[in-house]
Amino acid sequence: MRTVPLLLRSGLTVAAISVLPLALTAQTASAAGISVSTSGSTVSVTTSACPTSSGSGYGSASLLNSSQRAFNDGRVVTLSGTSTSQSAVWSDVPVGTHTVTVRCANGSTAGSQAVIVSTAPTPTVPTSTPTISATASAPSRGVMGGLGGAARDYGTVTLVAGGALVAIGVVAAAWVLRRRAKPHRL
Repeated sequence: MRTVPLLLRSGLTVAAISVLPLALTAQTASAAGISVSTSGSTVSVTTSACPTSSGSGYGSASLLNSSQRAFNDGRVVTLSGTSTSQSAVWSDVPVGTHTVTVRCANGSTAGSQAVIVSTAPTPTVPTSTPTISATASAPSRGVMGGLGGAARDYGTVTLVAGGALVAIGVVAAAWVLRRRAKPHRL
């Protein structure tokens, strides 16, 4: 009875494949007091490691791409929130591996975590919408592809005349072929 293990393995494979897209669309990782998540091309970080606020806020977070090493080289954002939870968000993050580092206002590092962005940022929509106007010379039925680009309907008379010509051609071809096969007949 090898069908039961085979069905069990194929069922587990299907379950794993169906969960994979969900895991890729919303990644969440946490390390040493920070929680990093992605949604499309947006990366966010949440922490509770910076509970005290100085006059300038709770601290800041930096998003570094693979070629950046120093905290100030990345996209630095000020943490916002309350004394129990602080967060920062970056939008339109390019595809690739990035590192999120959180630095509290007192200078201590709350944590650092790598994150993979797999969805490209959506292009911005222009603020002005182009207008499209129809011209009077446009055909009412459009171009009829496959019919030589003709947009005119010739009606039933043309269809019957064309059918009659095709039928006469078929009868004439059959008569010629039959006559060639037996030359003594008319």
